[in-house]
Amino acid sequence: MSISVGAIQLRNRVILAPMSGVSDAPFRKLAHACGAGLVVSEMVAGRELVERRGDVVRRTAGRNRVAPFVIQLAGREACWMARGAELAQDLGADIIDINMGCPARQVTGGYSGSALMRDLGHALRLIEATVAASKVPVTLKMRLGWDSQTINAPDLARRAEAAGVQMITVHGRTRCQFYGGHADWRAIRRVKEQLSIPVIANGDCIDIAAARAMLAASGADGVMIGRGSYGRPWWPGVVAEALVPGTGRREPSLAQQAILVLHHHEGMLTLYGHEIGNKVARKHLGWLIERKCEEGWIDAAQASSWRERVVRELDNRRVGLALKHFYLELQDTEAEAA
Repeated sequence: MSISVGAIQLRNRVILAPMSGVSDAPFRKLAHACGAGLVVSEMVAGRELVERRGDVVRRTAGRNRVAPFVIQLAGREACWMARGAELAQDLGADIIDINMGCPARQVTGGYSGSALMRDLGHALRLIEATVAASKVPVTLKMRLGWDSQTINAPDLARRAEAAGVQMITVHGRTRCQFYGGHADWRAIRRVKEQLSIPVIANGDCIDIAAARAMLAASGADGVMIGRGSYGRPWWPGVVAEALVPGTGRREPSLAQQAILVLHHHEGMLTLYGHEIGNKVARKHLGWLIERKCEEGWIDAAQASSWRERVVRELDNRRVGLALKHFYLELQDTEAEAA
């Protein structure tokens, strides 16, 4: 099953989620190169984009960006959403995604993100303003509702489609759940049943089995992977390949992973500079080590030792060397087990 967003056809059914502080340009480029069907920028506020705040422009600008290029906008005022959409297109956006799903207090406290699901009339005005200002397809990301008493995603989705939105992603939790409990994939089906445009299911898609179960329960056209990609940007492409062979990429070998991880590390240093890049890289490298512990390649004591050598090291040259040694030891373990 192919997914089209307006005239843009995605290469598979698995999308990398927009994640603040995670899905920056180096992460997105790597995920795209490894087979993700679509990658989405970190959320940016429409007003801050228009005002050219340095950190916001860095999230959206840059050479050699992947295509389609998707910028996700957030905001609470129609005028800034419209102007943000115009500037996003000037920056090269092929698709504009509207965020009505972020549960973070600093976002909802400003009446943005998932807080907009408490006032569907206002949410619709923001959608209409964004669509009116856009010559490219507009998509929408939302949650099931604000809380268990206000499950209004089907209503908002139906009104969004009527306003011109061309794809909708639904996280199967309410805002008040944050990331606790389990995503309700069956509730996403009630959104899908209302629409003719593609629907993407999001929430707890941590492995291939979960992706299959999510599609079956939700009836969605595709899945979005967020936290499941921590420490492994290649994972959306791997899931896509498992769902429909030939549309994604097979899981890279340990030797290939080493190359990808080192490339990702260098990309962060280039984007942010060596000092800030070192700090940004720590969470990604920490997740990588945790993954290998979860997968049984190393034990908890070894993971702690590697974190000391990789995550807490300030010299980026030594970080790179440590990563090479880390993967060489994993390959030795693999050879011994063969």
